[in-house]
Amino acid sequence: MRGDSGAGVGHAVGVRSPRLLARMPLLWQVCLVNGAVLAAATLVLLLSPARVSPEVARAEAVAVLLGLGVVLVLDGLLLRASLAPVDRVVRQMARVERMRPGDRLDDPGEGAGAQLVHGANAMLDRLEAEQRASSARALAAQEAERRRIAQELHDQVGQSLTVVLLGLKQVQQHAPADLIPELQLVRDSTRAALDDVRRVARQLRPGVLDDLGLASALAALCSEFEAHGTALVRRSVAPGLPPLGPDVELVVYRVAQEALTNAARHSGAQHVEVSLTRLGESVVLEVCDDGRDGPGSIRAGAGVSGMRERALLVGGTLSVEGGAGAGTLVRLVVPVGHAAGTVRP
Repeated sequence: MRGDSGAGVGHAVGVRSPRLLARMPLLWQVCLVNGAVLAAATLVLLLSPARVSPEVARAEAVAVLLGLGVVLVLDGLLLRASLAPVDRVVRQMARVERMRPGDRLDDPGEGAGAQLVHGANAMLDRLEAEQRASSARALAAQEAERRRIAQELHDQVGQSLTVVLLGLKQVQQHAPADLIPELQLVRDSTRAALDDVRRVARQLRPGVLDDLGLASALAALCSEFEAHGTALVRRSVAPGLPPLGPDVELVVYRVAQEALTNAARHSGAQHVEVSLTRLGESVVLEVCDDGRDGPGSIRAGAGVSGMRERALLVGGTLSVEGGAGAGTLVRLVVPVGHAAGTVRP
């Protein structure tokens, strides 16, 4: 039984050793393999019959061991210069995140490792460019579909409800007195439905953003949110903001819209503050609420992911964190250089 136990332990150690070696950096793998080969060769030289003198002299042993040490040190230095970039590239690939572009390896100089680093950085550049282009096309298609649906709601459904309202008015004028209250209720319901259709059409494609600009669009958005919700909204737009391109204005508006929707849907906020300011070389949008659930309730949602994708399209960053109390602060920062131009796909 003891022999079986020892064999089992030996087998387990033998299985774990290759796995442990595989998890080590490539530099250390090569050094260990070379060191093991050189150590085995040294032992063979010292202990086998094939030796210079009949007995291993102390000077010979010292010379061989010093030689082994020198070889190992030189081996490590040479391999470090050549293979260290490989481990850096592996670590870089492991920490690359889709929502955090721009993280690149430093230039290591010359050599095969430098070519690997340059190739990895070029690959990341291409992947991020393709991602931005793909996201831009997807969001452009989404906005086009929103515009089409909003137009159909306004032109078809809205007009149909308007015709129904006019017809009900005509019927009410000639209806018996006992039916007039019921017809009035139907007219009120139809008018409410027409208002809802118009509100949804405005949310899908804010015409005020195209006609009057971002400040007026944010004011209308906050007023509508306050009218249909339970929270009080305080807004502020700082004077002297740089000119914003139409796509940047649309991104800022959509982020504010999604942040207000999250405040109403997830946090149960009573007060919301919306501000648009300039901070150094950036334009900053902040939407802060006093909701009870904090940022954890919306951080993993699809809406936050969509806001971050929009922010990336204009070179900006978006963060979701705790507000002054227990609420949530959504913060969009767009560099002025990107804000001044357009980024249409």
